[in-house]
Amino acid sequence: MPRSVNSVASRARRKKVMKQAKGYFGRRKNVWTVAKNAVEKAMLYAYRDRRNKKRTFRSLWITRINAGARLHGMSYSQFMGRIKANNIELNRKVLADLAMNHPEAFKAIVQKIK
Repeated sequence: MPRSVNSVASRARRKKVMKQAKGYFGRRKNVWTVAKNAVEKAMLYAYRDRRNKKRTFRSLWITRINAGARLHGMSYSQFMGRIKANNIELNRKVLADLAMNHPEAFKAIVQKIK
């Protein structure tokens, strides 16, 4: 009995990976083994950085809130401590947006917690 290999499925798998490697530089876009490794590595980076993005944004929000709080003579930790003590349930994303784009509203929050 002849050996059976499912070349249709194999080719489909390769085509899928080659399609993902579109736009890469040099052999990474058209040589199977190189493209496979490049796509695999790219997928790992994408997985890792979807998680890192959350950390990065939280850090950005904290920096913006700190800058806004310091304009009103407070540090970030003092500001957040008083926010929690006064039961103001605004998250860092909203507070950062207020500090950047609506300084009057941020000032009103600072006045309320002082």
